[in-house]
Amino acid sequence: MDLLLFTVDPAWGADVVAAGAAGIVVDWERRGKLRRQLGEGTQINDDTPADLSRMRAATDGRLLCRLNGFGPWTPGEVDDAVARGADELLLPMVRTPAEVDRTLDLVAGRCGLGILVETQDGVACATELARRPLSRVYVGLNDLRIDRGADQLFTPLVDGTVDAVRAVVPSAFGVGGLTLPEGGAPVPAALLAAELVRCGADFTFLRRSFTADMAGRDPFVEVPRLLAVLAGMAAADPAEVAARRAAFVAAVTGRVPVGA
Repeated sequence: MDLLLFTVDPAWGADVVAAGAAGIVVDWERRGKLRRQLGEGTQINDDTPADLSRMRAATDGRLLCRLNGFGPWTPGEVDDAVARGADELLLPMVRTPAEVDRTLDLVAGRCGLGILVETQDGVACATELARRPLSRVYVGLNDLRIDRGADQLFTPLVDGTVDAVRAVVPSAFGVGGLTLPEGGAPVPAALLAAELVRCGADFTFLRRSFTADMAGRDPFVEVPRLLAVLAGMAAADPAEVAARRAAFVAAVTGRVPVGA
């Protein structure tokens, strides 16, 4: 599973990539995000075009730039991100195939385009979206929870939503975010990692919890350790997979697994 780190710290990002992460994400998304996520305790970054240029200079790893949701500003953002060396663009809050088609036209093959399925409209048209020539598709749990008016972040991993999207996506598929295996709250990171492996995620994000948990730790120790844990989970037998799935569902729903 590829690990993609959200950061604009060149030294930190370069070390994490050198230690085994697949790449860096620079985050330009903030139009309407504060209003949409007000009071939700989510992370809203203020990364800039200059940050993208600095991160391009800092690493040869894959460099992604998350744009704002589609709008009149998208042509300028696409051109700027491509000019500053982004290998891929991520289009968030996708609701219609038309938004993706217009963005693909703007990209015009100059780099990859991935999308974030994080609205109920996006989930409903996932099959159609997945027919586009996308570099990756990611299910964004925070905004999907808000869009659904739900309380529990991980319900889409329990109720079949994520599995259904994953089943129609031929390109790289991602969901959730990880930190160190002993971290994570209220759902333990080890159980979430096992669930991402079970549903066939090709990549996931390392965000603020990972950066916080890494304080005082060596990325050249911890990143390979996390990758080894994921590889071990991928080799688990069906009984282990089922047991971890049951424990994950119990952690999300509060229901004790049968036989526990």
